[in-house]
Amino acid sequence: MFKADSAYDLLVILGVTAGGKTTLAVEAARHLNAEIISADSRQVYRGMDLGTGKDLAEYGDVPYHLIDIADPGSEYNVFNFQRDCFAAIAKIHQRGRLPIICGGTGMYLDAVLRGYRLIEVPENPELRSELAPLSEDQLREKLIHLKPQQHNRSDLDERLRLIRAIEIAVGEAATTAQSPLPQISPLVFGVRWPRDILRQRISQRLQQRLEQGMINEVQELHDAGVPWPQLEFYGLEYRLIAQHLQGQLNDNDMVQKLRSAIGQFAKRQETFFRRMEKRGVKIHWLEGQGDVWGEMVEILKTVSFAVPFGT
Repeated sequence: MFKADSAYDLLVILGVTAGGKTTLAVEAARHLNAEIISADSRQVYRGMDLGTGKDLAEYGDVPYHLIDIADPGSEYNVFNFQRDCFAAIAKIHQRGRLPIICGGTGMYLDAVLRGYRLIEVPENPELRSELAPLSEDQLREKLIHLKPQQHNRSDLDERLRLIRAIEIAVGEAATTAQSPLPQISPLVFGVRWPRDILRQRISQRLQQRLEQGMINEVQELHDAGVPWPQLEFYGLEYRLIAQHLQGQLNDNDMVQKLRSAIGQFAKRQETFFRRMEKRGVKIHWLEGQGDVWGEMVEILKTVSFAVPFGT
């Protein structure tokens, strides 16, 4: 059992896309009698496998949660994640095991670690009808007026996201009563890479997934009834491959734009994690180029867990 000065009941492993988070989480889970909770906004959807980097074979016999729990085209948001994540944590604790949250969706992670006060907001047809004639610039102005401090800047980038964000902001403003959130004691690790090496990893992984059939995956989702605008809403691979399949981008342009878009996404992830640190989340950074598990173990030797999860 790791010895320590303070007791934790939750491990968190975060980092940018293509950073090796899942590999580290699986290694930790096998040593610590743990189960993994995915904190990825797109891995919740069935059939969205290559584009989201599920890598399910890597888990082996390690139990995992919040993957393949929603149909593509349905809504799953930060409120759903916070609710489902706390429920998964409680069930894992009841089994006498350690929960490990692993992912790179900053807002999902932050919602749990810093306890966002959220409510469930259903679709509002009347409000959507009022918003329909507005331009994207007008929608942005409306959202910023309703919620000046944006947790998720990507809500400002696309019309569907803008409308949903406004809908949620209006719903939150109309609600006063909120139940308390469960108490957690998290130990947070992050995996980081030099920028040039991360670019190489992103490029290599993109090529692998294209070879494995990522374009076919997007076509099959559309054939199964997910409309092009919804696929584009999911961003990155799904947006650009959907545009390619609609004849808007040729092969070369699609790949080049994907490399660039994924690289920019990684920068936004890094920015979000730095913002989390500034707001009080302590992240123990591990160097991806080195022995990340060995580096983590050295820190784990200095702490203890609230119940004897590991050995």
